[in-house]
Amino acid sequence: MSEAQARYQAWLNDEAVDAATKQELQLLEGSEREIEDRFYRDLEFGTGGLRGVIGAGTNRMNRYTVAKATQGLARFVLEQPLAAGESLHSVAIAYDSRNQSPEFSLEAALVLAGNGIRAYLFDALRTTPELSFAVRHLRATAGIVVTASHNPPEYNGYKVYGADGGQLVPASAERVLAHVQAVAGNADVLRLTAEEAVAQGLLVTVGAAVDEAYIDAVTSVSLNADVVRAVSDEFSIVYTPLHGAGNLSVRAALARIGFRHVHVVPEQELPDAGFSTVRSPNPEEREAFTLAIELAKQEHADLIIGTDPDCDRVGAVVKNSAGEYVVLTGNQSGALLTHYLLSSLKAKGQLPPNGVVIKTIVTSEMGAVIAQAYGVSTLNTLTGFKYIGAKMTEFEQTGEKRFLFGYEESYGYLAGTYARDKDAVLASMLLCEAAAYYKSQGQTLYEVLEELYRTYGTFLEALESRTMKGIDGVAAIRGIMADWRNHPPEMVGGVPVAAVQDYSLGIDDLPQENVLKFTLADDSWFCLRPSGTEPKIKVYFSVCGGTPDQASEQLNRLRTAVMERVDG
Repeated sequence: MSEAQARYQAWLNDEAVDAATKQELQLLEGSEREIEDRFYRDLEFGTGGLRGVIGAGTNRMNRYTVAKATQGLARFVLEQPLAAGESLHSVAIAYDSRNQSPEFSLEAALVLAGNGIRAYLFDALRTTPELSFAVRHLRATAGIVVTASHNPPEYNGYKVYGADGGQLVPASAERVLAHVQAVAGNADVLRLTAEEAVAQGLLVTVGAAVDEAYIDAVTSVSLNADVVRAVSDEFSIVYTPLHGAGNLSVRAALARIGFRHVHVVPEQELPDAGFSTVRSPNPEEREAFTLAIELAKQEHADLIIGTDPDCDRVGAVVKNSAGEYVVLTGNQSGALLTHYLLSSLKAKGQLPPNGVVIKTIVTSEMGAVIAQAYGVSTLNTLTGFKYIGAKMTEFEQTGEKRFLFGYEESYGYLAGTYARDKDAVLASMLLCEAAAYYKSQGQTLYEVLEELYRTYGTFLEALESRTMKGIDGVAAIRGIMADWRNHPPEMVGGVPVAAVQDYSLGIDDLPQENVLKFTLADDSWFCLRPSGTEPKIKVYFSVCGGTPDQASEQLNRLRTAVMERVDG
């Protein structure tokens, strides 16, 4: 009997497993491959914590894997020092609109309570960045948000945050994982009922007061609310929350700084765990904006914004010179926001001498070039906003640098220090504010982007992903990385390779991570990285050309050459 089969039988025989779960497992009898996939491993902490398909099994998201993860987290939390003046350890918990998100969140809260830890549980769905804020605001020891971001509807997940409001960095995540692995089984999980937890003060519902404090923090970052109010009658926005958690918070922030004409896509306004109007609730994809673009044409909107289900990522759609709506890449939005923030701070005389912009190693260099023009340094981190958050906390403690802006190419942005994770509520507000400001100057966001290209060079980027599920997929991804690591190319697309960076060796004072980056003689680069949260390998590309046509040709040549080898 394989290890997976043994685990399967153990679940069937476990008195702690409920009848409905056992019935689901019994239906798998004889399906060897499905049993193997569900039980060949435990869900692992990746760049965003746990994430997996909902269902019964150790390699699935369900109340038992959530309870086991939370029992391990509880042991980690109890090792941490209490915040000054606090008598109990506590954990803030939020969740988005996905299937079983409320149930998983309550399960986590009751396990924490069973370990004598107070759980601050939101009264309804909330955004991921508000959870990051709430950890700090409530002086909690840790935080949990139940979400699978923009993954398909069959997924859910569980992200863990430290006391600083940031996602756990590897050293802490490994400690949590060790505790999780030490949980012998379902019977080893401590748990109270909801009634017991409430009676003992270990389950506390939070809501409007934290919401208000969060929106105050977000809108305090605004730099030109006076301009927004001046042009608000002529400025129109279309917004889609893509059936997720962002609807109320994004609209509240926009209204607070003076936007009056915000049109929400009606078909996508309300929470929907099936994300029924889109193939994928991902603002990185143009298809997700189909309904929003239709509404924008009717309303003659200046700008379209869309947030993913947990509202930590935002995509923007702008009108080009031909009047057509085009989706900005994450790098383009990041460059625009870098320029807007730094130019506004400089104009107000508020640009600090020790300011810093933080980005990831797979993010375009355009933002760094813009920052340099303003005398602002740029710091690179590994992929994952947790590393940006960790640097923010470090600078907050040392005073060495003053954080101004952090971003990653995958549509995640943060300004201000009220949180430690990317915030699509804040980024939505800033994108709209920037668009309104430039409109007051007679420019569109697209025209500003073209101006930036003329000034700094045309930076173009692309991303290719290959999904490889199950045990075979894990092996295939490992094989691809080993091939490129052990046999690095000397030439790609006719251009010599100038440098190879293997981040698994822990270079540039960064933690070790399974990432390879190849820089070519023409300063273009590509990077291979297995996803930490999905069964994918991602390949990132970046070039800088003199003109858009030159850059586009350069990018296509690089992309074709690399993917021919990746695809074998």
